[in-house]
Amino acid sequence: MDLWKKYDQNDQPDSAALRGSTFDIKPGEVVALYGKSGSGKTTLLNILAGLDRPTKGSVWVGGKNLETLGEAGRTRLRRQKLGFVFQFFNLLPTLTAFENVFLSLELAGKPNPEAAIQALRSVGLESRGGRYPHELSGGEQQRVAIARAVVKEPALILADEPTGNLDTKTGEQVLALLTGCTRQLGTTLILATHSPLTCRHSDRILRMVDGLVVEEPSCREISS
Repeated sequence: MDLWKKYDQNDQPDSAALRGSTFDIKPGEVVALYGKSGSGKTTLLNILAGLDRPTKGSVWVGGKNLETLGEAGRTRLRRQKLGFVFQFFNLLPTLTAFENVFLSLELAGKPNPEAAIQALRSVGLESRGGRYPHELSGGEQQRVAIARAVVKEPALILADEPTGNLDTKTGEQVLALLTGCTRQLGTTLILATHSPLTCRHSDRILRMVDGLVVEEPSCREISS
């Protein structure tokens, strides 16, 4: 892809958030994108989602070049083919757990209440569908966010520090649930994280260092 992203007019390579990153991810893979804060992980996820555009290079998702889709096409792709899980859950506070999940289906043009119920069931929260986010624990809110991401059976899920706001035990449970759901669906999952725990749930490990992506052979390399 040879992705570059610069946020200013400085022509120096070291000023870029992304500096020529190139990689391929196979359908159904679970990939840990590991790196410290400021290493470029979130920038890369935003570009993969079509929320931001690279200064140079191209991104292909499901055989489609994001640049040639145009803004309307990228929005349609996000609604129909992409799922998102965030560190701070990003649930709509005025909607119940069920309504948050169902909204994802409505935006994808597939308003199926039974699918929303099944998604909540798959994360163990069918009985809490009528609760609002503030009535749920942090771990429960993240499980709702997982249900919202998987309910439309997307081709790709992008998770940005999905355990960053959770304690270690709850984070481990959420990781196991998220990766389990995506493997069952055959969905590709990219987990941006600074936690070595994520690596144990992944098929591949990519490390981001100063805007570059480097493949790592094992969790041992990440933990060192």
